[in-house]
Amino acid sequence: MSQAEEWTIKSLLDWTVSFFAKKGFDSPRLDAEVLLAYVLKTTRVDLFVRYDEKASDEARAQYRELVRRRSQGEPVAYLVGKKEFYSLDFAVDFNVLIPRPETEQLALETIEYVKKVSKADAEGATAPRTWSICDVGTGSGCVAVALAKYVANSRVLAIDISAPALEVARKNAEKHGVADRIEFREGDLLDSVALDLPEEERFDIIASNPPYVSESEYADLEPTVKNFEPKLALIGGQTGAELPVRLARQAPDRLKSGGRFFMELSPTTVNAVADEMKNDERWSDVEIRRDFAHIDRFVCAKRK
Repeated sequence: MSQAEEWTIKSLLDWTVSFFAKKGFDSPRLDAEVLLAYVLKTTRVDLFVRYDEKASDEARAQYRELVRRRSQGEPVAYLVGKKEFYSLDFAVDFNVLIPRPETEQLALETIEYVKKVSKADAEGATAPRTWSICDVGTGSGCVAVALAKYVANSRVLAIDISAPALEVARKNAEKHGVADRIEFREGDLLDSVALDLPEEERFDIIASNPPYVSESEYADLEPTVKNFEPKLALIGGQTGAELPVRLARQAPDRLKSGGRFFMELSPTTVNAVADEMKNDERWSDVEIRRDFAHIDRFVCAKRK
């Protein structure tokens, strides 16, 4: 368009959707709507009500810059500084992975287990327990915050090897009102958790979305991931299974008897990790579960 006055919200969206589609983006309309709603400080739904409204020069300039950066592969979540997870908005930046739908299911698996046990406790007239939970590799804190918010009587330890990531996680905990129930700790997997804790001080649940991408897989990742998301949070070793296996070996000695372990993995690592755990006499009920796309994604197990 040659005249600035022709740029309405609708025309901006239509042009951007077409531009992103030509770039081969998976969700060109969603990307365009999220970026424009961010610039206009409104919601995606409100954009439709304001279709015929003309965008200001300032708004168009800001939007044009975001579209340019998106066209070079920068993820929308980093451009707007947030991503929804489990119906909650989480701040994200280049120090943390962008929360994904598969990880929502990791939180869901954990919450559903708590509900099942809590129901059994109630039917048996057992007093409600305080749930001790550890989130290993917390990143943005999405899992830790979701569990602290939706698991009643919970105390969560959120561990990450990255100090900048922990700062992001702390801010998200404060934003959602659960900072008083989460302890943030810098550490490599469970190295910072003592091995000789008495039974009552161990965890009821350990949940983790650890790095699980292999060296070869990393080389072939989409540029939007490889060029922007933190490498430290992606690569799990030469085969991708090394780091998850190390975590699976550490976890039993930090869990209470009968405690549960939930870990998100990739289809290329999940069997190797599950086989390792099945050969470890400290684990029982080792199970591979599928994600919503029917892909083997999670390993769940019980501490004997």
